[in-house]
Amino acid sequence: MVNCWKHSGDHSEEGRCTGGGFDSSSYLPKAFWIGFSAILLLVVVALGLAGHLALAGSGSKSLQTVRITASDQTGLLLNQSAVVDLQNDLVMFSVTSSGNQTSTVLFDIKHGLICYKPVDQDSCFLQTMVRSDYEHVGSLVNASGDKRNIQLSGNKTQRRTEFLGVLAASQVNVSSLEEPLQTLCQDRSVHWTRRTDDPGKQRLVYFCIDICFPSNICVSVCFYYLPE
Repeated sequence: MVNCWKHSGDHSEEGRCTGGGFDSSSYLPKAFWIGFSAILLLVVVALGLAGHLALAGSGSKSLQTVRITASDQTGLLLNQSAVVDLQNDLVMFSVTSSGNQTSTVLFDIKHGLICYKPVDQDSCFLQTMVRSDYEHVGSLVNASGDKRNIQLSGNKTQRRTEFLGVLAASQVNVSSLEEPLQTLCQDRSVHWTRRTDDPGKQRLVYFCIDICFPSNICVSVCFYYLPE
C-alpha cells in the first residue's frame, strides 16, 4: 500500500492509493462516460448499417428479371430475358436469336423512347414510343411481380410485323442522349427511325428483331434504310 496526500484547503488528509494513484472509486464518473460514449457509437454504426442494407434491399426489389420463351414464325425457339427497373421506368430486353446472337432493346418509358442495339450492326436505332408500345411493356411490368419464367403458347400467340425506316442523315450525337441510352450506345453511331408501311420489293430489309411480351404478342421489328 502506498500513501499519498490529498490537499483540502489548509488541511492535509491521508488517503489510499492503489498502483500509485487514488482509489478507483473516485474515477467512476469518467469511466461511466467513456463506456456510454462507446455504446452510443456502436448504436450509431448499427443504425447506419441497417439503413444501408435497407436501401440495398429496396434497390434489389426494384430490379426484376423475367425470362420469356416463345417460337418464331418458322418454329425456332426464341429465348429472351427482360430486366424491369421499376424505380427508373426502364425495361431492357436481351433477345437471343436462333444463331445464338444477342441483341439489346431498351424501353425508356420515362422519356418515351425505344433504343435498338442489334448485335450484328455498328449502329443504334431510336424510335418514339406509341400507345401499343406502352401497352406491351405494361404487360411485362405487371407480370414481373408474379412470374419470373413465362412460356408463350404457339397457337395463341399473335404475331405482328413493324417496319422501321432508318433515317441515315439524322445521326444523333451520343452525348446528347440521357442515361442509360448514352452508355448503351457509346461505341456506336445513333440514328432515328420512322414507322412505315411495308417497304415493298423496292426496299431491302436488312435485319429484324423479334420481341415477345407476356400478353401473348410477338412483334418482329424489321429495319431498312430510307433514301437520304
